[in-house]
Amino acid sequence: MKPRAETAAAVGPPGEFELLPEDNQHLAALCGPLDQNIKLIEQRLGVEVRRRGNHFKVTGQRANGAERVLRDLFELVRADGTLDLPDVHLALREHETPSDLPTQRAASGPHAPDSEGVARVPRGLIRARGPNQKRYIAQIHAHDLTFGIGPAGTGKTYLAVACAVEALQTERVRRIVLVRPAVEAGERLGFLPGDLTQKVDPYLRPMYDALYEMLGFERVARLIERNVIEVAPLAFMRGRSLNESFIILDEAQNTTPEQMKMFLTRMGFGSHVVVTGDLTQTDLPSGRPSGLMHVVDFLRGIEGVAFTFFESGDVVRHPLVQRIVQAYEKHMAGAQQ
Repeated sequence: MKPRAETAAAVGPPGEFELLPEDNQHLAALCGPLDQNIKLIEQRLGVEVRRRGNHFKVTGQRANGAERVLRDLFELVRADGTLDLPDVHLALREHETPSDLPTQRAASGPHAPDSEGVARVPRGLIRARGPNQKRYIAQIHAHDLTFGIGPAGTGKTYLAVACAVEALQTERVRRIVLVRPAVEAGERLGFLPGDLTQKVDPYLRPMYDALYEMLGFERVARLIERNVIEVAPLAFMRGRSLNESFIILDEAQNTTPEQMKMFLTRMGFGSHVVVTGDLTQTDLPSGRPSGLMHVVDFLRGIEGVAFTFFESGDVVRHPLVQRIVQAYEKHMAGAQQ
């Protein structure tokens, strides 16, 4: 990639600049359908953006920030060829927060491992969106046991599945095991008909959707038939020893301390385990402690174990989801005082 001074040279008075080299296809991707990306930048930063060809004019108090966002997004378009609203959302968030991340978001150990921030799957590259997702992928690559803890929409499960598919494709593991506690989210669903897989399927739908996107429906079905991808309710994990497997425990906030200990001791030789969960959305009966919250207290700092703590600023869904999560966090903090 060329230095930014050559690819996006500013010209004219402050707030006016050109994005170079001029390419109509890249500029169209930058602006988005009906200029939706530009409109999002205007809305979030309170600026006005006018464009004629590759010449941009930005007015408003945060014009300099908007210019930096546009330059960064143009570089992303030139590298990947495409751009979507989540990319714009993440670029805006990165310019709104300090570059040095809070201490609680740091990796276990004195230094966070370096990584390209990508997972390679048959249908392309899964790229980390934001520094905390990049750290998460790096930790999964570098550790046998990784915890991803944080609110919904931060990519915890999706990136774990991407790393599992990558490990399977590169033959670092022989199978993928998907595990989830079958706990109803505040509703009484009653008896679920069918065999074991069909009973657990509704609880594992987010991981299935990710697998279908990365491998295709037919290929996932074949791998499940051959038991290369295995679906296992948490209650059925007792007594097993899983070697050369990539094991994902999703919604781990709904485990008890006893279940969590049982699950973590299933790890065999050559296996990698990723545990994901949101401590603010526990569906356990009132008074039952969460196994995920339990292990956070005493497993941090143990060699071979890594923690990534996501925050509301890491949400990569609709921007309103981020604001909803922040509102809940503020409400809960006020209730605890």
